[in-house]
Amino acid sequence: MQTPTTFAQTRTILIGTALMMSLSMGMRQSLGLFVTPMTHDLGLTTADFTFAVAMQNIVWGLSQAPIGAFADRYGMRPAMLTGAALYVLALGIMSAAGGTIAPMPALTISGALLGIALSCTASSLAMTACARAVPEERRSTMLGVVSAFGSLGTLMIAPAVEGLLGHWNWHVGLGFFLMLSAVMLPAAFFSGGADKLPRRGSNQATMREVLGQAVRHRAYLVMSGAYFVCGLQLIFLTTHLPTYLAICGQSPMLSAEALATIGGVNCIGSWFAGWLGNRFPKYQLLGLIYILRSIVLTAYFIAPPTATTTLIFAATMGMLWLGVIPLTSGFVAELFGTRYMATLLGISFVTHQVGSFLGAWGGGLIYDATGSYDRAWQTGVAIGLVAGVVQIVAGAPPRPRDTVPAAVFAAE
Repeated sequence: MQTPTTFAQTRTILIGTALMMSLSMGMRQSLGLFVTPMTHDLGLTTADFTFAVAMQNIVWGLSQAPIGAFADRYGMRPAMLTGAALYVLALGIMSAAGGTIAPMPALTISGALLGIALSCTASSLAMTACARAVPEERRSTMLGVVSAFGSLGTLMIAPAVEGLLGHWNWHVGLGFFLMLSAVMLPAAFFSGGADKLPRRGSNQATMREVLGQAVRHRAYLVMSGAYFVCGLQLIFLTTHLPTYLAICGQSPMLSAEALATIGGVNCIGSWFAGWLGNRFPKYQLLGLIYILRSIVLTAYFIAPPTATTTLIFAATMGMLWLGVIPLTSGFVAELFGTRYMATLLGISFVTHQVGSFLGAWGGGLIYDATGSYDRAWQTGVAIGLVAGVVQIVAGAPPRPRDTVPAAVFAAE
């Protein structure tokens, strides 16, 4: 049983973690709403803007493991506070595009800084803080709960910023983002309280030993490789869905409503995925998510979109959206414990962000070259089906006698 003090600490950590992740991911997933107004105002192509988004994602992927290692060694609070401050700086530089800084350098620099900020404030460190704050028997469910609350950002931010963009210049929308990013500072401080929680169990493994085990661990490697398709599909949608709906003659507000619907329904989807993760093999659930996403994408894009089909599509995707976060986080914690969880999640996240880079920039390149998104979504669907099957068939963890003794990774 937790003491009252420990319970109060845990509650504060979980609230701070959910708020930080909600704001960080909510703003990041709403950036696609700025594509049309900013490209028109600044004289850029779609590929120009999406290159900056792609830069954000590749830097996020490359920086996640080093930042995770820093957090594991020196504490999550300094990493999270630094990330929140960088979020403010990045948005400030983005708002200067076309003014004191030329558009492309401003967007590229902003994208790189946002990538580092997301490494500090988004899913990997947030899920590590949550995993360390709760007992093992409740871990998967609580990872789902925090991820669910983290989805509220998209639900509220997307329609709010689209309302601003519908009446004022895009600078006003970025000003709104700046205010939200400032709120992340206290949220990061409270989330970083996980550093002060007492460790349960003892850890006899060094980081080098854990990493050596990870690079030879088939289940971890398969999960990390399949993670590529998650980034590819989701960032393609958040970046290009607004443009796709615009060229199909739909209202600009529909894209914001779709993103909000994804965020709202994902509150249920993330919780449900965490709940299922306590009852069924996580590797199989991950593969099923990738396959179902591909089926839903195909069903939506094979016919011209309407408001009704778009919102149904958004609701269905919301159930499948960030459910991978509690599943991958819980799977890594099951395999290796939580002592170096931030580092291991960061390494696996590299492939996710390579997919995100290609989903954002590649989608823009295909659209500029062909005037259509057909080849882009078809590619995403094909890769998703393959990744899902491989995850289910080859992603099972080894039998207990083949693993490193649990005492090695017992630091929870």
